[in-house]
Amino acid sequence: MAEAHIPLGPVVLATGGTGGHVFPAEALAGELEARGLPFALVTDSRGRQWQGALSRRPIHYIHSASPTGSLRRRLAALFALGLGLFDAWRALGRIGPSAVVGFGGYASVPTLIAARLRRLPAMLHEQNAVLGKANRLVLGGAARVATSFARTQYLADDDRRACLVGNPVREPVRALRSSPYRAPAEGRVIDLLVFGGSQGAASFSQVVPEAILSLPAALRARVRLVQQCRPEDIERVRARYAAAGVVAELAPFFADLPARLAAAHLVIGRSGASTVAELATIGRPSILIPYPHAADDHQSANARAFEATGACIVMPHVSFTEAALASQLTALFESPQRLAAMAAAAHAAGRPDATARLADLVIEMTGFSLSPSGVAA
Repeated sequence: MAEAHIPLGPVVLATGGTGGHVFPAEALAGELEARGLPFALVTDSRGRQWQGALSRRPIHYIHSASPTGSLRRRLAALFALGLGLFDAWRALGRIGPSAVVGFGGYASVPTLIAARLRRLPAMLHEQNAVLGKANRLVLGGAARVATSFARTQYLADDDRRACLVGNPVREPVRALRSSPYRAPAEGRVIDLLVFGGSQGAASFSQVVPEAILSLPAALRARVRLVQQCRPEDIERVRARYAAAGVVAELAPFFADLPARLAAAHLVIGRSGASTVAELATIGRPSILIPYPHAADDHQSANARAFEATGACIVMPHVSFTEAALASQLTALFESPQRLAAMAAAAHAAGRPDATARLADLVIEMTGFSLSPSGVAA
């Protein structure tokens, strides 16, 4: 008599916190859903706002907190994480998962510890060039570590668990992978895009306008600018550009940012993991100013790793001045062949198949069997 097929349990995705941790989980959820693989989400209360594939499967909420700040706050956070471990232990018992995938952030820690206690196979995904503190806490229980950069600080180069897959990007970004880069011809318009995170960067609103206005008049006249600004800065910055005759479109948020990236000859921005991945996927040259207060200074590590490919220029925050930026802009705008080379290097560093490669690792770890069509059987 043939052996009965016992279906494996769902894959648990453990994440929370900022969008940098959440988006790769959302991307993997969509890929697993497309392949017919069951999954469930374990997160903290912030997960109630999520949409897409993550919202279409069971969500299990646990306690969590970040042990930072005053002693009182750290103690309260440790207590919350202890409650979260109890929550996660019970949730995994109810779910009966085949594996657990963690995406960093302290909201994932209790679930990864509970997975280790239950002897479940677990995998981590690290978005940055520095293994985050939360991922470092649970590294010992991981069977695989999916990385986004060729080298990841705090992860040994000879760690056989590591597998370079890249950082998933949004579908509108992947759709622009084949969008060609055309360097600005002499005397033609130069499209410059400036953005500094979801709310813009205050320092960008101070430094970028003064740098643009200090460019040689002939060069400044060619600049067509799209800049993200904080709401409180927009009118001041708009008036500054208008007085100098600079064509500028300003807004606190651009819903069509992928298209703006593709249309840019040069991008000025931060160096969060998602920004670097999107610049690489589309293939656009950039000047990156790492956020100086990022945990473990991971934005500097991201930017330096990207710079090593020839894709960007890194300006540390302390060096981000009007004169320094104007000098970089002048050199780049007067050397379109260098811009083209940077764009090509960025494109070569792109990993648009990161989501599929991440799903492949999950399948390999869980032992799900697939039909010839690639759908779970």
